[in-house]
Amino acid sequence: MIRIRNLSKVYDTRHGRVEAVRGINLDVAEHEFCVLLGPSGCGKTTTLRSVAGLEVPDDGEIDLGGQVVYSGPQAILVPPEKRDIGMVFQSYAVWPHMNVFQVVAYPLTDGRKRSPKHDVMPRVRGALELVQLRDLEDRPVTDLSGGQQQRVALARALVSEPRVLLMDEPLSNLDARLREQMRLELKKITRSVGVTTLYVTHDQAEALSLGDKVCVMHDGEILQVGSPKEVYSRPQSLFVAQFVGEMNFVRGRVRGRDEVDSPVGKVKCPVPPNCEAGREVTLAIRPEHLSLSSASGDGEGAVGGKILSKTYLGDSTLFEVEACGVALKVRLSGDSDFDVGEQAGVLFPPGRWRVYS
Repeated sequence: MIRIRNLSKVYDTRHGRVEAVRGINLDVAEHEFCVLLGPSGCGKTTTLRSVAGLEVPDDGEIDLGGQVVYSGPQAILVPPEKRDIGMVFQSYAVWPHMNVFQVVAYPLTDGRKRSPKHDVMPRVRGALELVQLRDLEDRPVTDLSGGQQQRVALARALVSEPRVLLMDEPLSNLDARLREQMRLELKKITRSVGVTTLYVTHDQAEALSLGDKVCVMHDGEILQVGSPKEVYSRPQSLFVAQFVGEMNFVRGRVRGRDEVDSPVGKVKCPVPPNCEAGREVTLAIRPEHLSLSSASGDGEGAVGGKILSKTYLGDSTLFEVEACGVALKVRLSGDSDFDVGEQAGVLFPPGRWRVYS
């Protein structure tokens, strides 16, 4: 449904040329929810705006549903209003002089895809039903909460039944609890409608919970594309490992094809083919993959340590443990009864370490 090839965009700034997007390639299947995830300045919003037609790339090609809407080599540039897209911005972008019904109806009454008068009311009410605002259609949008205004913006984007829905950090202005609720609603709504969605965020929890596919971006490039589970469980680069989720990092030196020497001992793990013996590498392991034993150094694969801090998070407890001169984060269940200052053994399960050169 969305096909991006060799997309590039350079900005000339007072500090020099900035390569915002550097020849990226991406395919989003029909009805798929694809998330562009990355830090500020990585190129994710420039990519989204290029798909929307709000940004003119310097080179490459963008195809939406079989229609080429931008091509550098062919000099094609289809304007935004002819791309059959719906867009939800970070700001709610609702008109304060209108009520809820009027805002949602606007694309049908004044937009390019105008509908016959007798179709407007049922389509608007259907969109409001979808976002659970059917009873508020006569209310001024300024009387709504932030979450309700964002739902209005979503209903407006969906009412014209676009083939592609684009969302640029639409939940970032909401408080944490409301953001979590809206994530669940967004997923249900987009799946029920079956619209192809491209979503931009810097929030990894949003990306992992919403996306069918996650694309991690950095410095204008896509570093990894995969399912949320693949990206979280098997990060392909050190940057992805650092950016997605919490991770422990330990410096080491390659001993052999499947062994690395480190401050916490010899680690058995697959070593990348380009890492010869003696090369320095970075070992990585998730806090939830570690565990603690009550006796220091008790059990095979454990090393002695001291608990430096304990953070209770409700459903889990995050410990910081010093072991062999290395500070390690260990995530256990919320009812774990280890205390600060206590000696404990840190257990490293086999098969959980990853190695980055």
